[in-house]
Amino acid sequence: MLSTHNISLSFGGKKLFDDVSIKFIPGNCYGLIGANGAGKSTFVKILSGDLEPNTGSVDITPGERLSVLKQDHFKFDEFTVLQTVLMGNERLYNIMQEKEGLYAKEDFTEEDGLKSADLEAEFGEMNGWEAESDAAIMLSGLGLGESTHNKLMSDMKGSDKVKVLLGQSLFGKPDILLLDEPTNHLDIKAIKWLEHFLLHFENTVIVVSHDRHFLNKVCTHIADLDFKKITIYAGNYEFWKTSSELAQRLRMDQKKKTEDKAKELKAFIQRFSANASKSSQATSRQKQLDKLELHDLPASTRKYPFIHFEEEREAGKDILRVDGISKTIDGIKILDNVIFTVNKFDKVVFLSENDLSISTLFSILAGEMEPDAGTYTWGITTNMAYFPHNNDKYFDGKENLVEWLRGFSKDPNETYVRGFLGKMLFSGDDALKMTDVLSGGEKVRCMLSRMMLAEPNVIMLDGPTNHLDLESISAVNEGVERYKGTVLLTTHDHQFMQTVGNRIIDIDSKIVEDKEISYEAYLEEKL
Repeated sequence: MLSTHNISLSFGGKKLFDDVSIKFIPGNCYGLIGANGAGKSTFVKILSGDLEPNTGSVDITPGERLSVLKQDHFKFDEFTVLQTVLMGNERLYNIMQEKEGLYAKEDFTEEDGLKSADLEAEFGEMNGWEAESDAAIMLSGLGLGESTHNKLMSDMKGSDKVKVLLGQSLFGKPDILLLDEPTNHLDIKAIKWLEHFLLHFENTVIVVSHDRHFLNKVCTHIADLDFKKITIYAGNYEFWKTSSELAQRLRMDQKKKTEDKAKELKAFIQRFSANASKSSQATSRQKQLDKLELHDLPASTRKYPFIHFEEEREAGKDILRVDGISKTIDGIKILDNVIFTVNKFDKVVFLSENDLSISTLFSILAGEMEPDAGTYTWGITTNMAYFPHNNDKYFDGKENLVEWLRGFSKDPNETYVRGFLGKMLFSGDDALKMTDVLSGGEKVRCMLSRMMLAEPNVIMLDGPTNHLDLESISAVNEGVERYKGTVLLTTHDHQFMQTVGNRIIDIDSKIVEDKEISYEAYLEEKL
């Protein structure tokens, strides 16, 4: 079992945790959630021993093995894929290496024989004879076939390295499993395999993820990091969200009732304290007032931006026609004779095993890149707003946010622009931040603000949830879901695709599938 006792940690005068004492029970999967900057990854580092807290301790039942998903994609470049996975069980891998070294000796002594016998016994107890086949099966489940197993990690592409490192963390049935964003860069099949693995994993799992569907699928409990504390809730993410929102409403209702009661008592006391006939009643009211506990609600780190797209005018029936678009980048054909038509009210989810294919297509449709061949035509009544995958070029750092957003606003009044920025969580001095110091999540909120001010009847979104916390992801999802116009969308967020899309276009340089179908129904057909 894994537990913490009075863990506290401060960075730069900011307290992240304050006397956190919790237990993680075997057989449960805990989703560790909290706003960006709340300290989720930092807490995982404390649990793994990579970071020392200011106070408190982390306790693990003696003899239990803790495994962590590594984030360094270059650490194992000199090893093969299979070796890298086997290293997930460090003791087993060391035994294998020691055995190999002993048997390779030319002057094999009696002492070496005794040592090798002890190693063989321990190796057998750890199911060492099945280790390589178990690792190979795991790699295959993650989509890495036998041809990759003896390749050096340095020869693997980035997304495949992620799969290998994930396999490493899962290998050998660890007692405690710490996974920080395990679904990042995984394809649909690998995510499904991981969901199945964790659903049948019998030990302790702690996972940090921004994928709401994944948290709903695998988590038995939610560990909520807020108010500098971590609170455990039974149930998955959706259950936590519903119950926490209800609890917050109840706290606010109770606070309002207490405040109203205090006002009523104060008014009576002020009115009758000088009245001799009612002085005893005024004194009684004062005693009641003294007993009332008026506390400010603790400040949550969670903030929800307001995402709402309005159409300046409704589009006509002709939205978009794409006719034979092709594009080659660095000698590789990314798009090959792509043909499709987008109709009014379509909410199209674009899928591809190569994200560059969709980003290139969207960039062409936005007029930011020229195709090698083919054409595209937007309807004459369309007003399209575009969210690019990479937005760095929009932020040159020469102006503050008020000045930046004013450039896209029909109303240049600073009060209006500041009000809009406030809805997007840039209030007070934050609205005067220079654009070159913005975080990834802040840039996303700025780009969404720019889109909303355009009042488009078509929106094209290339990865709108990247860099966002769960609260902002939910806000964007709900805003697009409410939107009455036409949507072209690509994202890795399962719930976003399912709740918004009514059509799937699957691209592998060419159009593989084009169906009016929900995302989950499409997955059922394909997987």
